[in-house]
Amino acid sequence: MRILLVDDHPHFRKQLRCLIETQADRKGCCEAADGKEAVEKHHAVKPHLTIMDFNMPGLDGLSASRQILSYKPDAPILMVSVFASQQLADQAKKAGIKGFCPKSEAECIIEAIEMLLRGKKYFPPVVH
Repeated sequence: MRILLVDDHPHFRKQLRCLIETQADRKGCCEAADGKEAVEKHHAVKPHLTIMDFNMPGLDGLSASRQILSYKPDAPILMVSVFASQQLADQAKKAGIKGFCPKSEAECIIEAIEMLLRGKKYFPPVVH
C-alpha cells in the first residue's frame, strides 16, 4: 500500500505517518514537502492514495491535485487543511478531489482513507 503524504510541515507529516501506520497493512508512506514535489513523486511512485495539504508555498495543494488529476483522473486524493471550510471542500470536490478533512480531526482522516481506498468519496459537513 503506497500512500503519498504531502505537507510543508515535517512535524505534521511525521504525525500523519504514525497515525496511518497504526492501521493494519498501512505501510509504505512516502513524503513530499510541496505541490511541485508531490506531482513529481506521484508520477514516480504511483501511490494508491495521496493525502495533500491545501496551503503550501509555491504550488498549493489544490493546484498540485489538479495537475495530478489531469493525467490520472481517478487518482484518490484526500485534501486536508487547518483552514477547513465548506467553500474549500466545495473547491476540492469541483476539482475532482475525492475527499476532504480538517487536519485536526484524526478520526476523520482515518475514516476518509478507508473510504477512498474502497473507491468512495468522503466529504463530511465542515463546521466552523
